[in-house]
Amino acid sequence: MLHPGDAIPARKRLLYIILLGALTALGPFTIDLYLPAFPVLEDDFQTTAAAIQLTLTGTMIGFGVGQLIVGPLSDKVGRRVPLIAVTALHVVASVAAALAPTLVLLSVSRVFMGIGAAAGGVVAMAIVRDLFGGKRLVVMLSRLALVTGVAPVVAPLIGAGLLAVMPWRGLFIVLGVYGAVLLVCAILLVPETLPPARRGGKGGATILQRYKSVLSDRVFLGVLVIGGMTFSGLFSYLSASSFLFQEGYGFDAQQYGLLFAVNSLGLVIGVQTASRLAARFGPQWVLAGSTATLVVASSTIILLDQLGLGLWGTVVPLFFFMTACGFTFPCIQVLALDRHGKAAGTAASLLGAVNFGVAGLISPVVGWISQDTGITGTSMAIVMVGCAVVAVLALWLIVRPRSVAQLTP
Repeated sequence: MLHPGDAIPARKRLLYIILLGALTALGPFTIDLYLPAFPVLEDDFQTTAAAIQLTLTGTMIGFGVGQLIVGPLSDKVGRRVPLIAVTALHVVASVAAALAPTLVLLSVSRVFMGIGAAAGGVVAMAIVRDLFGGKRLVVMLSRLALVTGVAPVVAPLIGAGLLAVMPWRGLFIVLGVYGAVLLVCAILLVPETLPPARRGGKGGATILQRYKSVLSDRVFLGVLVIGGMTFSGLFSYLSASSFLFQEGYGFDAQQYGLLFAVNSLGLVIGVQTASRLAARFGPQWVLAGSTATLVVASSTIILLDQLGLGLWGTVVPLFFFMTACGFTFPCIQVLALDRHGKAAGTAASLLGAVNFGVAGLISPVVGWISQDTGITGTSMAIVMVGCAVVAVLALWLIVRPRSVAQLTP
């Protein structure tokens, strides 16, 4: 046995996958469940679309900051304590968001919800890296990447369904209940996978030393850029789509959710195919194809929108864009974590913080570009193209695929 997880029975490994997947999904669900409610929030608070989008930005920034805290802390004190403490914060913040009387208080609550949701994804990836390595790590991380990629797309579908039976405040009650269930599961079922001997206690690496070790890795830095740009392109679509499809193309909340369900198929196809290709050819070469596809698909949206092809000119290339995101996500995680087993929490926190933090800063640019004309397929795709081009440059100029070693067994 090369890694501790090799001794885990298949049934128990499946339990871990389900539980860690649920923890990973808390972040995307916290961010995206209320996207179909954006027009309702705009009317309820008598404000602008850009102001509502800032609540999404605040959540994602909180999510990024929370990961920067939780990741190194989990390397120092173990995985369980930060997971339990921060998930409890999420439950409290969800209740506060549901009761918020003003947009300002809602925005503050959303920031703390983001911080509280941060632990799930970071600790889940760190636990997987504690237990597995090499090609099995690719398989395990692909399961989490599937959740990471699909959850942001499925969450609005669920949110749309919930809006049909409850007001928008009920969405935050649902998130609070979800967080409470995960809190109980974390207390009862999540194992401690980082023994005291491997923690950053006396004589061990400090938090700053762990950050220095991870950030001095050229490949990791390149992966950070690719991940941040891919998520920024994805969330530019997510933050704009509610206005584009519901106000621009006349979708109701259920039709809008159905569109997300269709796009989720592309993500599933991409993630599951990428895990097999990465184990065989190397994740860096899968990224070469997927990042190029991101550029082509997003550019096609602009071209077809300018040619006046309407809805189908947007949704068809958008499906290929989402599929390319599915190919990209697991490869990013593998390249980031396989090289940093001793600082898995720190590496995972940086990856998550950059992914969601940068996406939170960039995605509102769509609203800024569209403030005079309204959100269109072109204004959304301009940001997606820019992000995809930067990802391609980072792969070939910083990561340099030919210099990346093949995965161990």
